[in-house]
Amino acid sequence: MWLLAGVFMIMIQVLIGGITRLTESGLSITEWKPITGILPPLNHDQWLVEFNKYRNTDQFKYVHSNFQLSDFKFIFFWEWFHRVWARLLGIVFLAGFFYFLFTKKLNRKMVAPMLLLFFLGAIQGLVGWIMVKSGLVPEKFYVGHIELTTHFVAALILLAYTLWFALSLLPAFRPKVVSIKMKNLLWLITFTLFMQLIFGGFMAGLKAAQSAPTWPSINGYFIPPTINELHPGIQNIFENVLTIHFIHRGLAYLLLIFVAYFFIISSDRRINKLFNRFRFIILILIITQVILGILTVINATNRISLAWFGVSHQFVAMLILMSIICLLFIVRKRSQLV
Repeated sequence: MWLLAGVFMIMIQVLIGGITRLTESGLSITEWKPITGILPPLNHDQWLVEFNKYRNTDQFKYVHSNFQLSDFKFIFFWEWFHRVWARLLGIVFLAGFFYFLFTKKLNRKMVAPMLLLFFLGAIQGLVGWIMVKSGLVPEKFYVGHIELTTHFVAALILLAYTLWFALSLLPAFRPKVVSIKMKNLLWLITFTLFMQLIFGGFMAGLKAAQSAPTWPSINGYFIPPTINELHPGIQNIFENVLTIHFIHRGLAYLLLIFVAYFFIISSDRRINKLFNRFRFIILILIITQVILGILTVINATNRISLAWFGVSHQFVAMLILMSIICLLFIVRKRSQLV
């Protein structure tokens, strides 16, 4: 239950991060104070000090120059909440670790996975600060999309690892389905999803949805004519917003095809109740995600709608990842003791 609580808290953290990004709150706190940063400004003078720090950023000067103190308090809250929740998450993991340690319920096989868990959490915190710093330099209005994507993907890796660790301790997940074909297909789906999440991060960081708020075409084209306009050509994959948009959509359709095929070929493996449940869940989630992606794109120019659909899109992405992790855990290439 402790690890599952951690999984839930990581999901909340990712959602808070999504809200922080969509409300453009990430640069509102310009310093990293691991201890004293837990407390927000407690009086008017302290608020003015923080506001004046933010007013020195180029984001304020060129994007939010009309902000009053009340506007600043709103974006400050989301960044502060995001950081405080991360600290609380660390405390929960540490408390559980020491509880199992002192009650001698921690066996040797659990030590290495737990240490790796703490390492991944520490890396995530470091990447988060590097991301914030990338937007606090001259002529930068937002955090770098590469740094944002790294932070996002690192959070999902932490989520996937924590879930896998939790599943290894749950008796209900001990029965397995043996199939080399399905296991290989699941790995293909996982790799495609991983690439999709990376380009989803690029989409978010570059605000690429606003560049083509149309569907099924991309501004009237199925293949944008500017897809290869940057030189060298490899730069288009990382910097060209319409190329990134095109790849993100294409990977979504590819995932839908792969998952539908997995659902079809796994129809004869219904003897495992958990497996049967998750094969339905993953299909429903993928269909839902494609619909949410379409709604997010066509509402990209409406800030409020974009926030709602964007956060929902991110939430379902996490559920898809978790469902695939569960299926990967259940399906084995060969019979083995667990």
